Amino acid sequence: MIGITSYGGYVPFFRLSRDLMAKAWGRGSMGGERSVANNDEDSATMAVEAAFDCLQGKDRKDLGGLYFASTTAPYREKEISSLVAATVDLPGEIRTADFGNGLRAGAAALRSAFDAVGNGSTQSLLVAAADCRLGYPQSDHEQSFGDGAAALLVGNSGVLATLEGHTAVSNEMMDVWRNAGDEFVRTWEGRWVLGEGYSALTEQALKGLLKKKGIDGKGVSLAAIPAPDGRTHRRMVQALGLDKNQIVDPLLGNVGDCGAAQPLMLLVSALEAAKPGDTILMAAYGNGAEAFLFKVTEEIKKIKERRGIKGWLNSKLPLATYEKYLSYRGILETQPGEPFRLLPSATAYWRDVGSILRFHGSKCRSCGTLAYPIQRVCYTCRAKDSFDEVRLSDHKAKVFTFSLDNLAGRSDDPVVVQSVVESEVDKARIYCMMTDCQPKEVRVGMPVEFTFRRIYEGAGFQNYFWKCRPVR
Repeated sequence: MIGITSYGGYVPFFRLSRDLMAKAWGRGSMGGERSVANNDEDSATMAVEAAFDCLQGKDRKDLGGLYFASTTAPYREKEISSLVAATVDLPGEIRTADFGNGLRAGAAALRSAFDAVGNGSTQSLLVAAADCRLGYPQSDHEQSFGDGAAALLVGNSGVLATLEGHTAVSNEMMDVWRNAGDEFVRTWEGRWVLGEGYSALTEQALKGLLKKKGIDGKGVSLAAIPAPDGRTHRRMVQALGLDKNQIVDPLLGNVGDCGAAQPLMLLVSALEAAKPGDTILMAAYGNGAEAFLFKVTEEIKKIKERRGIKGWLNSKLPLATYEKYLSYRGILETQPGEPFRLLPSATAYWRDVGSILRFHGSKCRSCGTLAYPIQRVCYTCRAKDSFDEVRLSDHKAKVFTFSLDNLAGRSDDPVVVQSVVESEVDKARIYCMMTDCQPKEVRVGMPVEFTFRRIYEGAGFQNYFWKCRPVR
């Protein structure tokens, strides 16, 4: 049996009221709020968060590969899947691949994972999709877009949901696109895009799949159907003959449209609410459309507690101003501060990947001292090259000491919390910066967890490292 064996999601901590966005331009508001990635987050870091959530309770040695999907990858030429795989501490002998350039990238990665496991080339594959798209300031897209990620594990044992059917249609049209040098998403006339593009093609794919399986809308337990706006979503639901009890919240009112990640995020939401025997209908749109039909098994009862989508939704902090959003996304230039004096090295980055990306510490075989970063010589018993590498990303910790640095931050986020945290297991002390926090609320003894973030850009590439944050 082949199907989904685990799932995970991620929604950033910050949310921006659409009323604030509308007020800045003197225009109408769509209502609700949208998710906003922090200034140290991007599609890669969000995919890492979702992947960690998905891998809870799973043995990484069993994974055969990782696929990453996004339209907003941090690099134009460099794999992000290999970065995510290293960061979540997957073995080196795996396949990695990136999917991009279209809103169906997440669905394409998921379909390819099913193909790979189905033909026996691997036993399990992790799919992680994330997006952080930009709409033109004052546009509808600026309000309707959101930032988020989802991850799904496809395998041949412990299956939570089997793939019962799939259809796809392709259509070449200039509806939503970005040129090579574009920062903002472009679109053609809205009614034409929605009518001849999204509505026509998505309906064709969904109805085609239901007809192939010999069922109608009433035969579906849950429908995970992404849409660019609430009105278009309601029309699609009506066209399929679905009622409100079958519909998975499209997340448009409280998160937004998360691009290539949206179909997978809605599928995760559906799995969170599903019970054995349920059927889940999922759609994806972008230069065509795809439809998937899943059936939930008894294994869904065994899934361990995870944040999924629901857990992240309940943990949030309002972004105070629209201007801060513009600054976080690089649309509004901040006042230059003290430049980093570090000289990054691609060679050192590669050599120390165990500490930098995998977040491994060294545990002395002689006395049990755990140190980070990896130390060849134990600073307790002086044993040399006698240690085991231990993954610290799973550890919880508490603030041991901290200081509020008013000189190291950005002009839009001036206070940096410099902290030393102590892991609850092995009592290792780790220096790191704190993110996703209110500096005035930080205190000694505060529970924290570790999160992978972007630190700065130097030598022409992004430098990532680990930070801590208050437990969400």
